[in-house]
Amino acid sequence: MSYDIVVAGAGPAGLCFARALAGSGLRVALVERQPEAALAQPADDGREIAITHRSRRLLETLGLWRHLRAEEIGVLRDALVIDGDARGGLRFRHQDGGRPQLGWLLSNHAIRRAAYAEAAALPQVRLLAGAQAGALRLGDEGVELSLDGGEVLRARLAVAADSRFSALRRAAGIAADMHDFGKLMLVLRMRHDAPHEGTAWEWFGRGQTLALLPLHDPHTSSVVLTLPPGPMQALLALDDAALEAQMAGRFRHRLGAMRVAGPRCAYPLVGVYARRFAAERFALLGDAAVGMHPLTAHGFNFGLLGAATLACELRAELAAGRPFWERAPLARYERAHRLATWPLYRATQALAGLYTDDRAPARALRRLALEAGARLRPFRRMVAAGLAAEDESPSPLRRLASFLPAWRAPLCLLSPPGRGSR
Repeated sequence: MSYDIVVAGAGPAGLCFARALAGSGLRVALVERQPEAALAQPADDGREIAITHRSRRLLETLGLWRHLRAEEIGVLRDALVIDGDARGGLRFRHQDGGRPQLGWLLSNHAIRRAAYAEAAALPQVRLLAGAQAGALRLGDEGVELSLDGGEVLRARLAVAADSRFSALRRAAGIAADMHDFGKLMLVLRMRHDAPHEGTAWEWFGRGQTLALLPLHDPHTSSVVLTLPPGPMQALLALDDAALEAQMAGRFRHRLGAMRVAGPRCAYPLVGVYARRFAAERFALLGDAAVGMHPLTAHGFNFGLLGAATLACELRAELAAGRPFWERAPLARYERAHRLATWPLYRATQALAGLYTDDRAPARALRRLALEAGARLRPFRRMVAAGLAAEDESPSPLRRLASFLPAWRAPLCLLSPPGRGSR
């Protein structure tokens, strides 16, 4: 079969990219190894995704936001960074950004369900679920992607959105820098006695990192705990009552009693940055391009940004009557996405190293940094404004400072909500 674009991976990045091309006339094939039922109704994987104001605006434009249920949307009013056993910390308040909130928390499975609903409704998109991508051939005349069932897909452009361990990235000859942090991350929804007040916590303690992500219910949060594999396996082996006592203790009982309210899901921490985002008739999206450490919550926002940026570049070529698969639009996408992601990727790596280092000099340095940030209101206002902004392009300092990515959303997709092409 012949298409204009073949996309490997029907996760949020691949699905949002297909949706962003709606109305362009391009025929898209989406190849996904999961069965279609798992895409239509994804399992709860425990993850909650931090969304900036720009990301929300893009999700509205692409039609995803209308599919979300009220209980799947948590309001992120403020953010608090704590080091060690300190009672204070560095707090970023929504008032400093001039908005009622810094952002939102969305359930990952809800985002996936919404993205599938939008992409599956497009007549120019063919979903090949339950299919495994195999051999990839890139040539002057086009691309060929073989599937495990024997079918060969032909297209003018191939896009890999098949995870940070992308097989197609390797098949295209693109190397990636990978950093295994040697840790496991547990995500677990829990109820607690004290209300979260819409505040996200990032808590760096001895031998562990804790995060608290506020959900729709004021007494329910997504708890994130990072530990070495040995202690994490011991924790996962506990029954609910023992785990609840452990988690309450790890949070120094600041939330009162804690009770399990969702599945236990553990993930290895591996950061990935591809050395190129594009090649001849080929592009990378999502985690296949940039796989972030979750410390600064950039991952999905970057995946959404990449999908929108690449779609805008291809649309621009079509509007100008030029071949969309040639090197120029892919090179522009690569430059733009690298500019948006590289500073934050490197800053996140550095922060992860500093704030998980239990040696005395590192502890002293991060305590000084947090105390300085707490005293400097202009710094706090800059960070909050970067999260709350929708249109203006942030400075590099804002990018380095923000908990969430502050980037200029591609203007070609930011029509008023409900008016995007279908």
